[in-house]
Amino acid sequence: MTDFMTFSLVPLTVAVIISMTCALLGNFLVLRRQSLIGDAISHVALPGIVVSFLLTGMLASSAMMLGAGASALVTVAMIELIRRLGRVEGSAAMGVVFTSLFAVGVLLLEWHGATGVHLDVEHALYGNLESLIWFEGTGPAAFFDPVALADLPPQLGRAAWVGLAVVVFVVVFRRHLILGSFDPDFAASVRARPALIDLLLVTMVAVAAIAAFEAVGSIIVIAMFICPAAAARLMTNRLAAQVAWSQLFALVSAVLGYLLAGHGPGWLGFDASLSAAGMIATLAGLILGAACVAGPRRHRIGVAREA
Repeated sequence: MTDFMTFSLVPLTVAVIISMTCALLGNFLVLRRQSLIGDAISHVALPGIVVSFLLTGMLASSAMMLGAGASALVTVAMIELIRRLGRVEGSAAMGVVFTSLFAVGVLLLEWHGATGVHLDVEHALYGNLESLIWFEGTGPAAFFDPVALADLPPQLGRAAWVGLAVVVFVVVFRRHLILGSFDPDFAASVRARPALIDLLLVTMVAVAAIAAFEAVGSIIVIAMFICPAAAARLMTNRLAAQVAWSQLFALVSAVLGYLLAGHGPGWLGFDASLSAAGMIATLAGLILGAACVAGPRRHRIGVAREA
């Protein structure tokens, strides 16, 4: 029990919160056929996060948010510049800018010697859930000890606050999100402000991606946004049921992924462990694959326009 609380409780909790938070937002990205928004944001946020780290020397959530926001503004400006001056098709300009900025972020990590300090390339790309150790979590009494609670890794608090903010956002703007997802023109006609909701949705996706950065990196988080939601879409025609399915899939992939990463090789006789974030993403992909094969709604046509 002591070992579990010290080494596994916090990373497992963070994994569950991040997975379920990303999956909740992913439902609306899938419905809007904007699944690659999470991919794009995670790519362009990396250089901003790295620059904020290099300037401040720490991974403060406020600094990361500002850095990622500045990076997003630079991205928009670069895309427009390439489109207007080079007359390049929009999607091609986006693809070039996203990958280029991501590469810049990786180079900054290596060039400035961030590796070995606190933030390195491997952890930036794939995360490091296993490092979230609660040293004071030596037993159930730690839950009632202010000193022990103060020693909780800060990533847990950030993930919890972001998860709560996402839930509040979805609840408050539920009607607007639904109308904008299924019929943007009608949403505009009834003053549901689809453009504003789109902006808020992208903002929340960016916030969730940044909150997940330290734990699962800037690449694997993409699977958490898309796989549970896409699998859930193949299970039902009803949005409420889809959200419920996505949360279940996210929970299962997080819990089983974390356990299999730490104990799976040992069960097979190997003295090793695997990346928890990588295993979580792998299980999420396997769940999506199973839904593609056996999901009751896998033969639908025009998925994004069904009510």
